[in-house]
Amino acid sequence: MSQPSNHTGKVILIGAGPGDPELLTIKALRWLQRADVVIADRLVSPDILTAYTRESAVIIPVGKQGRSGSGTAQSTINDLLVRHALQGKLVIRLKGGDISIFSNVLDELQTLVEHSIPYELVPGVTAALGAAAYAGIPLTARGYATAVRLLTSYRQDLLDEAYWIELARTEDTLVFYMSSEPLDQLISQLLKYGIGEDSWVAVIEQATTPQQRVTTFPVHLYPAAAGGSVYASPCLIIIGKVVALQSVFQWLPSAGNGELYFPPVQPPAIPTPKKKVAC
Repeated sequence: MSQPSNHTGKVILIGAGPGDPELLTIKALRWLQRADVVIADRLVSPDILTAYTRESAVIIPVGKQGRSGSGTAQSTINDLLVRHALQGKLVIRLKGGDISIFSNVLDELQTLVEHSIPYELVPGVTAALGAAAYAGIPLTARGYATAVRLLTSYRQDLLDEAYWIELARTEDTLVFYMSSEPLDQLISQLLKYGIGEDSWVAVIEQATTPQQRVTTFPVHLYPAAAGGSVYASPCLIIIGKVVALQSVFQWLPSAGNGELYFPPVQPPAIPTPKKKVAC
């Protein structure tokens, strides 16, 4: 293992966008082209890691995969950030979507502050915006919705009856992350508490990738038409009146066949440069 240098490096926390590598920001691209180490989530396009980083950059996959129990512990990720930064390296922490929407960025920021490691935050296109745009769903279309809520329902036991009533009756567009597994229960609760007949649900699998697939239903018809369905990860749920516009404004063919665009989490491996560098 390399000996620590006499100076501290820097960590750049970057949002890589929801899938399409061309949604990466110019600022993110410039940092990636300078990086010594890239610590990357599973939901980062493989093309970003191969095309936009230096040949000598060390790529460290630290993916997590839903409730599978596999993946890298957050404490391990924190340790990697500290170890490489204290060796004087420029470290990129690359996250899918945006860095601050349903991510563990707080743990990582606290770790960097505790160790007096300098850092910068570079936002990315979050899944809600990318998925909606590539599906042709205007999230706050005039006359349909005036607000958007970013939510998750993976812990429905934390939501009380008053909250469910408010969700069912709001005019806001609801965007649910990490909620494909409990979708049947989510729809059941919204129906129970009186969601309107004019509300629709869109299920967007692997948004902005070549495997994107979009399915839409009136919410009241979903249980009979698609109850029990299993969806490819990652998956985003949009519920509201605006979803009814998807069939009008869809511009990208829904070509996904269920094949995974993002590689499944693999057992930890010893990180190596992308390519061997001549001595």
